[in-house]
Amino acid sequence: MSTQERRVITFGTYDLFHVGHVRILARAKALGSHLTVGVSSDELNFSKKGFLPSFPLNDRLEILRSCLYVDDVFTEESLDLKRDYILRYKADLLVMGDDWAGKFDEFSDICEVHYLPRTENISSTLIKERVKFPL
Repeated sequence: MSTQERRVITFGTYDLFHVGHVRILARAKALGSHLTVGVSSDELNFSKKGFLPSFPLNDRLEILRSCLYVDDVFTEESLDLKRDYILRYKADLLVMGDDWAGKFDEFSDICEVHYLPRTENISSTLIKERVKFPL
């Protein structure tokens, strides 16, 4: 299947939107013709990480919708629904950061799975630490 007709899906919290987010979305979009982004709900983020995002879900959705690489955005309510989301959005390719390498290989029976390198020295967690403890 050519990239001209390939549907790509990715997932994340996208808290404190930064250049690392932009770069992974740009690279994900370059792998297909349509990029759908699942944004973790506040409740899902709390269950995964033990804290709420800095920005509420509606703000994070609005930020993602404004990104030129993103064609479609939805709320990810549960990690257990990833397979359903992939099928619902007819994804041919699941793209995740390489910090998740191997964690989503189980979906290779319904789509291609690809892990992209993260941008070094940037993350929402690092930004929060810098704000708390400036250099």
